[in-house]
Amino acid sequence: PDQALHEQEEKFSATASFLVGDEMTEEEPELAGKPARIELHSEQMPDERAVELVGLIHDQLALQEIEMEVIVKDRGL
Repeated sequence: PDQALHEQEEKFSATASFLVGDEMTEEEPELAGKPARIELHSEQMPDERAVELVGLIHDQLALQEIEMEVIVKDRGL
């Protein structure tokens, strides 16, 4: 569990770095100045530690004006 949580944190960090750095606008110049959004799709509700981490990541992304949403798939549908 700790390793999986760490791997998710690393993925978020890499994605955020791509969005706020020059790399994205170098690859896709038409996206410069447009709003960014990260969606995390999950098959189940994340556990308490993951929810805490997602909250911290959300707050950090908000400082960079990047929107983040967690979407939990409802298996009943």
